[in-house]
Amino acid sequence: MERQQPTYSRRQMLSRLGVGLGTIGFAGVLQEAGLLSPAVASAADVGNPMSPRAPQFPARAKRVVQFFLNGGPSHVDSLDYKPALEKYAGKPIPGGSLPTERKTGGCLPSGFKFAPRGKSGLVMSDMFPRLAESCADDLCVIRSMKADVPNHEPSLMLMNCGNAQMARPSMGSWITYGLGAENQNLPGFIAMCPGGYPIKDADNWTNGFLPGAYQGTYVDSKHTEIEKLIENIRNKGMPPTAQRQDLDFLRALNVEHQAARGGDPRLEARIQSFELAYRMQSEAAEAFDISGEPEHIRDMYGSGVHGRQTLIARRLLERGVRFVQLWHGAGQEWDAHSNLKPNHTKLGGEVDRPAAALLHDLKQRGMLDDTLVIFGGEFGRTPVSEGGSGRDHNPYGFSMWLAGGGVKAGHAHGATDEFGFKAVEDVVHVHDLHATILHLMGFDHEKLTYRYAGRDFRLTDVSGSVVKGILA
Repeated sequence: MERQQPTYSRRQMLSRLGVGLGTIGFAGVLQEAGLLSPAVASAADVGNPMSPRAPQFPARAKRVVQFFLNGGPSHVDSLDYKPALEKYAGKPIPGGSLPTERKTGGCLPSGFKFAPRGKSGLVMSDMFPRLAESCADDLCVIRSMKADVPNHEPSLMLMNCGNAQMARPSMGSWITYGLGAENQNLPGFIAMCPGGYPIKDADNWTNGFLPGAYQGTYVDSKHTEIEKLIENIRNKGMPPTAQRQDLDFLRALNVEHQAARGGDPRLEARIQSFELAYRMQSEAAEAFDISGEPEHIRDMYGSGVHGRQTLIARRLLERGVRFVQLWHGAGQEWDAHSNLKPNHTKLGGEVDRPAAALLHDLKQRGMLDDTLVIFGGEFGRTPVSEGGSGRDHNPYGFSMWLAGGGVKAGHAHGATDEFGFKAVEDVVHVHDLHATILHLMGFDHEKLTYRYAGRDFRLTDVSGSVVKGILA
């Protein structure tokens, strides 16, 4: 005999849903207080895409902070010393130059001074004096990076999303998809860029086809006031208890709407965004407020926007945020097609002190070993001049450095040719870099996948190999 399903009026159904959702919310509070058994806590996490999860295998790194020097810093002026540029100053490269986006001339010697640094003897220029003087023995420099094309937009997409043609899920989104977040009151992935959005806007930290909860949260870090850093962080119109009642009612309506549409993931993302916004009121303002930091710590980072956003990044990592991306600015600041020496001197000075401070600060807090720090841009610059004082885009060979999180310290990997134009030894494509970062986070890049449009997608597309030579 067929069992007849009970029917409810809309009011009855919303009442039942409200009670159920209230119980879920209360369970979450109890869980955070450690008052639930593991089985009950697990049940409370059902449906939360940001619940913390274990990696596929033991990880060396738990969290990531990425300094993004958008525009393309010059490797032959910072991390990759090439004496041949002085020997052939003003002359064409023997054998000819590689194709570039713009017309270029002869070899352009670096205006920066290089020297061996630290006990490791890692050769660096004085573009980043504090990093060179006090952090060389912590750095793992990759001198053989390779991208695909000499254009900003596709190179940004490749470095951030693993695909130069379209905005697929970004690296930060893949990592939070794999690991969730340790703090449910803060976003798992935050992108800070002072002065607005960079080229390609939010595509740089998009969730793509992953659930919306994994999209990066943008913060304009030029602001110092919490209410401007995080818009609408405080509801001035009603107390938290009234907000909670409104949110429970709204969630009940959304759940009903979602059920009628086959569990549309976009609605789930909307529900989660409302819940996160509510929870952020209790913790985000404190996390972004650096006024409580000791004066010597604030002095160590510096008072500029980059010092402030880097110190905020440390506070976010300390509070369980999984991935923090620090952009140099909304423009292509490092895109020095002319006057490279003054441009890179100024920009290097802006980021050098905060980056060195972060490494020292993480180390003294015992966090550097399991925090991966990434430093670089979307490509490098040519060893030949553009207009006599600048350099054009160079995807054929460039440098980045990593620190902490399971990479070798005081180490240089790979090499470019005699002039620094093309990676020729132990070449590391961007896909290889991504595979290595995921490996350090505890994932096989070929197995961290998401089914979409009939295909299993991954950050590294259909290529990429772990760079074992940089693993500690």
